[in-house]
Amino acid sequence: MSNSSRVTRRRGLRTAAATALAMPLLSTAQDAASRRGGRPLDVMTFNLRYAGTAEPHSWAARRPAMRELLRRGTPHVMGTQEGLYHQVRDIASDLGAHHEWIGTGRAGGSRDEFMSVFYDTRRLTPVEYEHFWLSDTPEVIGSNTWGGVCVRMVTWVRFRDLRDGEREFYLLNTHLDSRSGRARARAAALIGQRIAGLDPSLPLLVTGDFNVAAHRDPVYDTLLGAGLVDAWEAATERGPSYATFHGYRPLVPDGDRIDWILATPAVAVHRASVDTFSRDGQFPSDHLPVRASLTLG
Repeated sequence: MSNSSRVTRRRGLRTAAATALAMPLLSTAQDAASRRGGRPLDVMTFNLRYAGTAEPHSWAARRPAMRELLRRGTPHVMGTQEGLYHQVRDIASDLGAHHEWIGTGRAGGSRDEFMSVFYDTRRLTPVEYEHFWLSDTPEVIGSNTWGGVCVRMVTWVRFRDLRDGEREFYLLNTHLDSRSGRARARAAALIGQRIAGLDPSLPLLVTGDFNVAAHRDPVYDTLLGAGLVDAWEAATERGPSYATFHGYRPLVPDGDRIDWILATPAVAVHRASVDTFSRDGQFPSDHLPVRASLTLG
């Protein structure tokens, strides 16, 4: 699907033309990036947990915590998963006037969940974008041919970094199936194929909820075999590790990290962290966001 497709942005459906934990990391990342001659780019991946109404974790209850988390450490670019149309628009509103987003529903238009990509317009501008579906017919909107529990897709954007010499990079954002190992394996292979078809001279990032633990599933091996590195493992510094899915239960130190930021090897990752922010005991989501501060290399 080309970038003349019908997509959703913060101003609605239209055709597009083109934490206290996070804050102390910034100066360290800036120093490291300065030594490499670039500006640090702050990246996040975050499964939002779709906007439900069941208490005590309804979207109405969680939204203030989400707003505060994002404002305490606003990333330059963020790949999100599971957001519903009105939820994504709420987040865009809470991020403020300097942020835009690109995405479409898994079933097309404003229907179903989004793999949205949010970005700070003061830092980044999109050059092109596309969506494809994780199936044997990736250009068919809403297609699901591998026995997954639901439709899965990828949204990718080619960005120009306005504060790093206008260099360009790709970001792909996805959410793999929660039940079918076959569907996840086929999806990882397709993502690898699509990466191989992009401009190899440009840095590339992948954000997503992969629904398997890093190091313990063939999906991880397939994506690293496609020429990517795990930003968590590549980071010069790391914060404490936690299971990134908590389900509103007590956090698990050194638990399964199923939400990843991947990158091409030339990308220098200065710091990676799992953000454990909550507000008055309320977590923004049933996942913890993963952050990385990096230089494109």
